[in-house]
Amino acid sequence: MPEPADAAASSADTAWFTEVVREHSTALVRYFARRGPRQDAEDLAADVFATAWRRRADVPRDAVLPWLYRTAGFTLANGRRKHIDLPVEVVPETGSARIEHDPELSALFDAELRGALESVGERDRRILLLHAWEGLDGQELADVLGISRSGADAALSRARKRLREAWGERMSF
Repeated sequence: MPEPADAAASSADTAWFTEVVREHSTALVRYFARRGPRQDAEDLAADVFATAWRRRADVPRDAVLPWLYRTAGFTLANGRRKHIDLPVEVVPETGSARIEHDPELSALFDAELRGALESVGERDRRILLLHAWEGLDGQELADVLGISRSGADAALSRARKRLREAWGERMSF
């Protein structure tokens, strides 16, 4: 990794990079595991970290995780262009909000939610999942999307509204 010609900077870069990987590897693996086959998640996360190492001078030190998520989005998009798209119905189940005491109702609820998510646009779905699964909002969401904070807030609000509308149209129980 480090270039021998610049040993002092390389030592600092290596220490920074080691800390970034230690601090954010779990979040990136989860990001990919929620969006595709679990067996690919670690490899895709490694690709993001390789990009972070190559572009370490471009990574904002005060917003590393949003930069990693943004890069992860690009990495995922590039991977999908090479492979078959991931259908929404195979997205892994996550979260604690479930209809706990009725497995049949829970399965129906999940299917309806997946259908509602599928019916909103790809950008809205991406925003909603970054917010719900990765816990991003405000400036972090703006950084990942490459837009202003107010733009991110407005985009999240619009995406929520469209999901509520899609959900209302689909609810059959």
